[in-house]
Amino acid sequence: MLSTLKRLTLATAALAFAAHASAADLKLDVYNPGEAAIFPVSSVLVSGAKDAILVDAQFGKSQAEQLVQKIRASGKHLTTIYISHGDPDYYFGLDTLTAAFPDAKVLAPQPVVDHIKATVAGKLAFWGPKMGADKPAKTIVPQVLEGHSLTLEGQQLDVIGLDGPQPDRSFVWIPSIKAVVGGVVVAENIHLWMADTQSAQSHKDWLATLQRIEQLKPHTVIPGHYLGNPSLKSVAFTADYIKAFDSETAKAKDSAALIAAMKKRYPTLADESSLELSAKVAKGEMKW
Repeated sequence: MLSTLKRLTLATAALAFAAHASAADLKLDVYNPGEAAIFPVSSVLVSGAKDAILVDAQFGKSQAEQLVQKIRASGKHLTTIYISHGDPDYYFGLDTLTAAFPDAKVLAPQPVVDHIKATVAGKLAFWGPKMGADKPAKTIVPQVLEGHSLTLEGQQLDVIGLDGPQPDRSFVWIPSIKAVVGGVVVAENIHLWMADTQSAQSHKDWLATLQRIEQLKPHTVIPGHYLGNPSLKSVAFTADYIKAFDSETAKAKDSAALIAAMKKRYPTLADESSLELSAKVAKGEMKW
């Protein structure tokens, strides 16, 4: 009897260790084209022992092709492509990726699917001529994610924010490795794209999402857009930028003054075109 109990105890311990090892085995591999592309947008390959989930699909065809090569080089079976946001830099690359991995499910939350359906024609009309040969031959609309999580080899990837005031601006939390894949809500070393959040309330909601990330105490944060090396400081940087933009918008007489003020505050940030458009929208000089 004692021997049986001992064997059961050892077996239970082995299972617990195996489960812990499985959780620890999840790895993140980031592809971000940096300044070589229109947008320095992140795609993150989350890998287990055999399978993988891709978070976000790139913008241009050439970047999506490089991402395909990275996934193939990993040797993992791509089960799912998850799209975190409805702007085209997150999903225009799906044409290339689904051709390379036809068995992978393409999923996004309902608010993101709705966003894509409502804006895809206009986004393609606006960006297509600027992209040239990099524009997608066809646009792919994801299927709707059921629930608030994905599963990879028994480990959950939680989509946080679907129950909040900005359900189309969520982020992925991987509790087993305490990692945040930030999507549209986190950036680093670039001017933020403020044109899509035009109200004071939308900025309060965005700041609340960033606070939610901080409360999780992540060990890793991958911003949705960044230059250089991503860091935990990206969350605080994003929050500080939002507050600075609001402060300077209230004081600036026009977009030129707002642009000058933000450049003075952040003289080394890249992607000034985002600041220029966002400033025009914020000061009512352009509709977006």
